Amino acid sequence: MESTLRSTAAAAAAPSPQAASQNTPSRQTMADVQASADSRRIAIDRVGIKDIRHPVRIQDRSGLEQHTVATFNMYVHLPHDFKGTHMSRFVAILNNHQPEISVRTFKDMLREMAERLESEAGHIEMRFPFFINKLAPVTGVASLLDYDVTFIGEVKQGQPSLSIRVVVPVTSLCPCSKQISAYGAHNQRSHVTVTVRTRGFLWLEELIDLVESQASCELFGLLKRADEKFVTEHAYDNPKFVEDTVRDIAGLLNQDERIAAYVVESENFESIHNHSAYAMIERDKDAEAAG
Repeated sequence: MESTLRSTAAAAAAPSPQAASQNTPSRQTMADVQASADSRRIAIDRVGIKDIRHPVRIQDRSGLEQHTVATFNMYVHLPHDFKGTHMSRFVAILNNHQPEISVRTFKDMLREMAERLESEAGHIEMRFPFFINKLAPVTGVASLLDYDVTFIGEVKQGQPSLSIRVVVPVTSLCPCSKQISAYGAHNQRSHVTVTVRTRGFLWLEELIDLVESQASCELFGLLKRADEKFVTEHAYDNPKFVEDTVRDIAGLLNQDERIAAYVVESENFESIHNHSAYAMIERDKDAEAAG
């Protein structure tokens, strides 16, 4: 009896659905704080969201599509008189493009982001693992090797531009060690990072091939003993300092008319030191031609 009285009292005290809806602010009356004015007169270069993951499709040189997961960073420029940006719109743009996010739609997504957030400039980074099926050099055994790829998009005044960054793991063998040692030479795994702005279409595999061709030796996911012998001796016959690696790669990038600008970096994770060796070359062909 007591519990029945309590339930009856609670029901009487609770507002009716009609009353509850009257107390809830409508969409039209809710304040839009982000769109309010700001009096500090300081513009923000980039504001947005970081590290949001979404599925993407990447077409490889063989004509197949790789289904992978990319991590996105999305930013826009915020004028000095706006208090904040609409963070939810970044997520909405990704979800609207989700079934078709690819290289082809990347620039469209850039333009849409700038338009929907009413910004004069926008920036998107899309980072994902890219896989290549590689054949061992002697036995031909197949295995996958992954590469870290990032598409970097910029849009300013409605004009988009796209850069591609690829991190290529390779083997480097020290020329000095080979020269001064009675036998053997120290070698290490290295990361060569190439960032290019292109004038025309470029396969990811083309950029990776270019880098691997200038290393002491490329890497493979799976090697048999005959393959291991080959890559060991191949690296020994092709010693490279970090300086050699970036210069040789830059030379090939200079010759490619599809490359408008580039940054090439090489980092050797030294096997006989507790530090890395590093070198970098940067060139903007378009800026040189304009100047």
